[in-house]
Amino acid sequence: MKGPVPIQDAMASDTEPSHTIKLLHLLFLSTSWGMQVWVTFVAGFVMSRHLPRHTFGSIQRELFPYYFHISSTCAFLNLTLFAMSHPSERLAEEHTAQIIIFLICITASVLNTQWFGQVTSEVVAELQLVESSQGLGQELGLAASEPRRQLRASNPGYRQLARRFALYHGLSSLCNLLCILCNGLSMYHLAAQLSAL
Repeated sequence: MKGPVPIQDAMASDTEPSHTIKLLHLLFLSTSWGMQVWVTFVAGFVMSRHLPRHTFGSIQRELFPYYFHISSTCAFLNLTLFAMSHPSERLAEEHTAQIIIFLICITASVLNTQWFGQVTSEVVAELQLVESSQGLGQELGLAASEPRRQLRASNPGYRQLARRFALYHGLSSLCNLLCILCNGLSMYHLAAQLSAL
C-alpha cells in the first residue's frame, strides 16, 4: 500500500517545468544559436567572397535588422522561460550562472539591435554612396581592398567614415560573438542535464 508522497518529492514535481516549457526553451535556444552560427561563420563568408561588395552590403543591411531582432527575442524568451522554471528561492549556483549568461546575451543582442547594428548599416550606406561616385563597389573579395585604400588616402571624409565603420562593425561583431558564446554555454548546460539522447 502506498503511503503519502514525501514533501521533497511533491516539491520537486511542483517545480519541474512542463514538457511544453522545455520544448519552447530548447526551440528558442537552438534557433538562436543555429542562426547565429550560420550567419556568422557560413553565410557571411560565402557571400563576401562571391558577391560584389555593394550587393553583399545591401543584403546585410536588409537581413541584419531581422537577425538582430530574432536574436533579441529568443534571448528574452529563453531568460523568461528559464526564470519561470527556477523560482528565485530555489536557485542553485548553476542556475544563477545560467541566468547571468542569458542576461549577458540579452544585453549584447539589444545593443546590436538598437545601436551597433543600426549605426553600422547607416555608415555602410554612406560608404557605398562615396564609393559608387568613384566607380567602386562591384569588386569581389580581396580585390576590393586596394582601390578603397587609395580612396581612403585621397579622401579625408571617406577615411573618417571607414574608421567609424570599423569601430561599429567591430563592436557589433563582438556583441554577436558574445551571443554565440552565451548560447553555446547554455547549450552545454542543457546537454549536461540530459541523461540520454
